Amino acid sequence: MAIKHFLDLHEISTETFRHLLGVAHGVKRDRKLHSTSLAGKTLAMVFEKPSLRTRVSFDVAMHQLGGHSLMLTGGEIQLKSDTSVPDAARALSRYVDLIMFRTHAHSYLTTMAEHATIPVINGLTHDTHPCQVLADVMTFEEHRGKLDGKTVAWSGDGRDNVCTSWIHAARHIPFHFRIAAPKAYQPRAELIAAMQAAGAQIEIMEDPGAAVHAADCVLTDTWVSMGFEEETMARREVFAPYQVNSALMARAKKDAVFMHCLPAYRGQEVTREVIDGPQSIVWDEAENRMHAQKAVMLWCMGVI
Repeated sequence: MAIKHFLDLHEISTETFRHLLGVAHGVKRDRKLHSTSLAGKTLAMVFEKPSLRTRVSFDVAMHQLGGHSLMLTGGEIQLKSDTSVPDAARALSRYVDLIMFRTHAHSYLTTMAEHATIPVINGLTHDTHPCQVLADVMTFEEHRGKLDGKTVAWSGDGRDNVCTSWIHAARHIPFHFRIAAPKAYQPRAELIAAMQAAGAQIEIMEDPGAAVHAADCVLTDTWVSMGFEEETMARREVFAPYQVNSALMARAKKDAVFMHCLPAYRGQEVTREVIDGPQSIVWDEAENRMHAQKAVMLWCMGVI
């Protein structure tokens, strides 16, 4: 049987995407569902980039499915170059049943998957964050129903890994995705063209007000992701007009929701009154990482 990796949303079918959402909702409604499905299985969580939500959500999810997890850092398994990743993949494949890899270079992830003989899950790379967006879509559905036909607005870095995974999700669900970003930080044209050719409804613009106008959901992320700290001052200056504040949220629908993958920097990409206000659903979004990842692990292991 072919190994089922979970690397990026555009690499799975629309049927699988929707199936994963359904299972995620199901395991949240009934915590006993699949409580022994991964009994005797072990998940290796490999972190080159630190995390709170990814670590805890995968760890707890695996335990609630009846399995076991262990955490490893890139330094512990000596991931020093592209050439060391294949050996790590081969060795881990002899010990565990699943690998979750949170790394910097996307090439490390794809190399891990190429050489592993067990499923590999993308826990985040510089390029994409598919587990986060699966949880995001799940969270929107909980609060506002199906995403089909709705408008989602992004304000900030258009090359952010979460934004990129939302672009990938747009090929599976017919929602309108508007991305407001400075010209130099807009998504790559070839990516947008490829996703639009696959059916995604995506608009790129520089004006955050126009992007957010009548939107059902407003999204952003930190302006300075891990690995870009040397650009902190320049990024704060260029992204200042893209801050999600009360004035910008007022351009969206009255019942629009706000989401952020966290960690958030209040007073920078989002103001306190928005992220801590009544339209914010960020804590449900954070919790749903666990349920979405249960669905991913069950799918990778052939249970669902």
